[in-house]
Amino acid sequence: MLSRAWRPLTAVVAVGGPAYIYYQYRTKQETFEITVKARGADGKPEMQSRVFPLLPLKVLEARLQQNATSKSHHRPGGIVWQHTTASLASNDPLEDANANAVVTRDENDPAGPGDFLFFAVMDGHGGYETSQLLSKVLIRAVAGKIFALNAPDAPSAGSGGWFSGLKNTVWKSAPAQSPTREADADPKRVSSAIEEAFVELDQEILNAPLHVLAANIDEETRKKGIIPDLSKHPLALKTMHPAISGSCALMAVFDTAHRNLYLAVTGDSRAVAGVWEPSEDGKGSWRVEVLTEDQTGRNPSELARQVLPHPSRFEEYKHPKEEENDVIRNGRVLGGLEPSRAFGDARYKWPRAVQETLNQAFFVGNGTSMRPAPSLFKTPPYVTSRPEITHRTLPLPQPSPEGSPGSAASQKAKYFLVMATDGLWDELSNDDVVSLVGGYLQGLKGNVPKAQLPNVVPISSGTSGVEGKREKKSNKVEGSWAFADENASAHLIRNAFGGGDEAILRRRLSIPAPWSRRYRDDVTVTVVWWEEGGESAPQISTEQVKAKL
Repeated sequence: MLSRAWRPLTAVVAVGGPAYIYYQYRTKQETFEITVKARGADGKPEMQSRVFPLLPLKVLEARLQQNATSKSHHRPGGIVWQHTTASLASNDPLEDANANAVVTRDENDPAGPGDFLFFAVMDGHGGYETSQLLSKVLIRAVAGKIFALNAPDAPSAGSGGWFSGLKNTVWKSAPAQSPTREADADPKRVSSAIEEAFVELDQEILNAPLHVLAANIDEETRKKGIIPDLSKHPLALKTMHPAISGSCALMAVFDTAHRNLYLAVTGDSRAVAGVWEPSEDGKGSWRVEVLTEDQTGRNPSELARQVLPHPSRFEEYKHPKEEENDVIRNGRVLGGLEPSRAFGDARYKWPRAVQETLNQAFFVGNGTSMRPAPSLFKTPPYVTSRPEITHRTLPLPQPSPEGSPGSAASQKAKYFLVMATDGLWDELSNDDVVSLVGGYLQGLKGNVPKAQLPNVVPISSGTSGVEGKREKKSNKVEGSWAFADENASAHLIRNAFGGGDEAILRRRLSIPAPWSRRYRDDVTVTVVWWEEGGESAPQISTEQVKAKL
């Protein structure tokens, strides 16, 4: 086999040498050079130049589409819900996560017909374990709390632990009697239910390792103060990792029956809406509405909540006056964590003695350890999972009269919502995002110079929110935006890292982990919009949780 394989190659070199050498030269792998942080010969970190292969565009195109999904829901009344999600990793593995669910109201529900639609994005840090867990349980925790509002005799979602409460509220049939009131129509009660679900779920995550430890200490061991070695326990890492890694979470809850939209944010992910406003000249524009505030140390209200004697409903945020210069340093909690609210992140929440005990019980036997508490750590907790809730009236399109197709304009989306982890907002402004999605919905194709897009897709300013991130790189007038993706979320990610400038796009997306983290973050984006689509049989193309309200 070897001689037969070798003979044609020697023939090519002998007979057509120059052509072969030219081919090799032309197809040689392209490379690029960047500065990265690495360890020098003395073991200390230093900045070094590294050369990496520049990946072909088709490889990067595949990455942009790898995690992209697109779904439609045709609902009674002729409204079509559309949503897309896409993510792009910088960390290996990806630390972001996402989830969605459509919950149909029961036929006998007096508020029906209608649906609850849930969408969530999670931005993990210090590992993927917390965000992945939230992608499996957060929507169900919130749904359980909301469904319990109309069933006063049903057990609370927090009764007996979150998991038992969830079992009773989601999968158990509702009481035989009809609800006497529509508690889920009250935005204050629904907002409180969502807030409680976030806080209680985080407590379950933080308490899980403590339950394992308590179940494995007998009275004699307790009296002697001996910490057992549980490093080989089957639940050791399964409970510790979601508690000590962390994750921000952003959730949207659409209640179509009552025309309510709720946004709940813990951390620095962000939700921005585009609202179509017609104008007298018939052209119209997209109004930019920022629906959440970035919860970081750069947000003045987040800083104010951390230090006494500032009045606050947040019991978690109470630190002595003498800590006011340490609680937030350089825009970060105790100089380390950027988001000021998150799930997990136990090293900012557990007392120091608890951290040391659990580290001894679960890690030392494996020859590993959890990160110690920050040096400025004095009066925990410094971080909470308690979300801020925003409520808006949901602007659903009015169905056309029976037998009337409606005008073409009335069938276009007039409202869309973009939810994304902070990796997107590090690169794009709120105005950029609304313009890009507005152009996508208008059907733009090809490359559009950045300076020209405002003329093609006009926008206006609405609610601005609070910017909690560092100032973005200037990319307003140079280069071009690309309208090349069928998926609206992948479209935003492409434009965050180069858009129509192929050389920039290839370079930024070719940087491998772990060095890529210095140049870009993980990104997850969900885009939701709705429009008139004509009557058709209801179709659900995502996971359904049947609710009995």
